[in-house]
Amino acid sequence: MDLSIVVPLFNEDESLPELVAWIDRVVKVQGYSHEIILIDDGSTDRSWEVIKDMQSRLPHLRGIRFQRNYGKSAALHVGFEATKGAVVITMDADMQDSPDEIPALYDMIVNDGYDLVSGWKQKRYDPISKTIPSKFFNMITRWVSGVKNLHDFNCGLKAYRSEVVKSIEVYGEMHRYIPVIANWEGFHKIAEKPVEHRARQYGKTKFGLNRFINGFLDLVTITVTTKYLKRPMHFFGFWGSVFAFVGAADLIYLAFIKLVLGIGLGDRMPAMIFGAVCFLAGLMLFSTGLLAELISRNSTYKNQYRVSERLGS
Repeated sequence: MDLSIVVPLFNEDESLPELVAWIDRVVKVQGYSHEIILIDDGSTDRSWEVIKDMQSRLPHLRGIRFQRNYGKSAALHVGFEATKGAVVITMDADMQDSPDEIPALYDMIVNDGYDLVSGWKQKRYDPISKTIPSKFFNMITRWVSGVKNLHDFNCGLKAYRSEVVKSIEVYGEMHRYIPVIANWEGFHKIAEKPVEHRARQYGKTKFGLNRFINGFLDLVTITVTTKYLKRPMHFFGFWGSVFAFVGAADLIYLAFIKLVLGIGLGDRMPAMIFGAVCFLAGLMLFSTGLLAELISRNSTYKNQYRVSERLGS
């Protein structure tokens, strides 16, 4: 199969018929063999009834329904597992992503050899309460992740080689960091394509402050777990050593003042507390690193590595 189109959705019953019809028109003109996978993330409206009605008439349409709302990352993870196409394209169900972008995204994967192509909504129709946090979030993500060539990590319109979606695990709010996860898994051919962002026609936005905060917490999580999963002591040991050194240096300096110079420490109590706290924090971080190493060395995943090719028997 040439193409799998994965659409996670939550309460989008109004837009689904128009979206599926639009996707079908675009894909059939190109002659791709394809499937459309709609993942209903626990909708409380008529989304599932609409999907069932369309599936009875469209054999290439597949539906997956969650018992309750788990979030976009969970929907994408299950959708990725179900795909059969050589190229996988994801898009949102709210009609703000244009299916007319599909052929160009497909060509960049198949003909240009990219592992992942992420859409970039240069001109947005979102309120400023969403665009300003989004710009800040993307700036921080570029700095922390090392993926410098993307302006919009969270754009729902993306294209992947099938091997990419079958090799990564998406959970929590990690869907916004899929390019980061893919890059750290060794899929370095990542590109960006400016795409049309359409004004919302149906429903209401699911964006909120809690998603913004959770996104940054997930960035910290994914940075630590991906980079240091097999070598936790490199993270905890480094910062433990830094804190312990700072604390020890501070306490030694205070001891020198007291014992050698004979100067009282009455007005230096905050410095003493600071040194003691830093030293203890360093010991705790170092101990955490040792415990994490013991757990890691006994983990069933300790020697699981992704091999891209093998030669010879």
